[in-house]
Amino acid sequence: MTDRRTETDAADRKPDLIRPTDAEARDLARGLVATARTGALAVTDPASGHPFVTRVAVGHDGGVPLILVSMLALHTRALLADPACALLLGEPGPKGDPMNQPRLTWISRAEPVDKTAHRDAWLAGHPKTRLYYDFPDFRMFRLSPVEGHLNGGFGRAFRLTPGDLVAG
Repeated sequence: MTDRRTETDAADRKPDLIRPTDAEARDLARGLVATARTGALAVTDPASGHPFVTRVAVGHDGGVPLILVSMLALHTRALLADPACALLLGEPGPKGDPMNQPRLTWISRAEPVDKTAHRDAWLAGHPKTRLYYDFPDFRMFRLSPVEGHLNGGFGRAFRLTPGDLVAG
């Protein structure tokens, strides 16, 4: 007689589709950060408690994303209420299946930084922001990594630690 519990347990076990993180995955994730000019920022709306996503301009400081946002925006108020957020980086290529293009979900905590220290580098990467960079309602945040989820293309998923995301 067959043990039904053993059959059920075996059937319920699903293979772990997350690959072991390797140097190639680290390099791909770091490259996505280094080349990102925009990303989709996810926050929690403090009024409703619902997720809220918006596109933001992205720079970086030592491999860690920076964002410049207005105090008038809901996402900025959300970050001030709860700094937990996520940033999706990676743009679909001009050809092929967009779902097969690399992308990184950078899970983080937003920390205010002095935007004057990053002015020249930010404006070099985002020259049109010169129009409003110095407005007093614009703040800069550093998105300190908590963890990352890299989809390197079809069948190439990785879970990354802060050390994997930012070179030591």
